[in-house]
Amino acid sequence: MKPIEISQIATLPTQYGTFNIQAFKEGHREHLAIFTDHLAEAPIVRVHSECLTGDALGSVKCDCGEQLHFAQKLIAKEGGMIIYHRQEGRNIGLLNKVNAYALQDKGFDTVAANHQLGFRADERTYEVVEFILKHFGITKLKLLTNNPKKLESLGAIEIIERLPIQITPNPYNEGYLQTKKEQLGHLL
Repeated sequence: MKPIEISQIATLPTQYGTFNIQAFKEGHREHLAIFTDHLAEAPIVRVHSECLTGDALGSVKCDCGEQLHFAQKLIAKEGGMIIYHRQEGRNIGLLNKVNAYALQDKGFDTVAANHQLGFRADERTYEVVEFILKHFGITKLKLLTNNPKKLESLGAIEIIERLPIQITPNPYNEGYLQTKKEQLGHLL
């Protein structure tokens, strides 16, 4: 893993409540920890993979933006942390994600589109996530996820509970969610 540069902690007021925020620069990627003042011994943690189209642009082709907002609401209320993991498009980058979207417009599902572009279904890695958790002294947590790969990826961290994120499908993301369930094993 590349050396990590760590920012100061700042306050982040949001529509869901006030959080603290700290950045972790790993090479050209800058990840975020968004967290409440008091972290429990085993806090609720959401490892949220960056999705510009869903998180910032409001796309309904996926469930990413809704998952992020769900996590913000829950963590503002219950306490915990969101790690904003900067690996856009399951780590294929924004340009390739848009190319994958174009293939999806032609009938490919999200996994087949990645394969057409020469990528695995999911290219993400999680070493920096473990680094961030260790930085905060978190050795056990309740993981807010539907993705079994995230459960397996945090080997050095004790996951005492998986908390599901239930999002209501819409006509634009039904096939996407079905593919995530059937081909990627998501617990939907």
